[in-house]
Amino acid sequence: MEKRFEISLLLDFYGELLTQKQRNIMDLYFNNDLSLSEIAEINNTSRQAIHDTIKRSDNALLVYEQKLKLLNKDHELKKTFENIILELDELQNNIKDKNMNQLICDIKTQIIENI
Repeated sequence: MEKRFEISLLLDFYGELLTQKQRNIMDLYFNNDLSLSEIAEINNTSRQAIHDTIKRSDNALLVYEQKLKLLNKDHELKKTFENIILELDELQNNIKDKNMNQLICDIKTQIIENI
């Protein structure tokens, strides 16, 4: 997984565990794609201070994921749902009863809407 994308996902899961300042800087850098200089100007600080904050926050997010594994669990859960949908597709193809087919279709729709 690309590093920037991974950090952006980790921000979604663990962003609330960072300070407000760290969250804002990380959001500007990873989600809004601003440069260190632009973020430094917005925060009235140095480029180096922004770089250090991003590094510390990045490390904190990686430690949170290493300990809690929420991103990994989310990925595994999505794979499980995808496998369930494939099995429901196969079941649906083998069942001739229209009511049962509709029920399977409804179940698949609910799963897809909640992934």
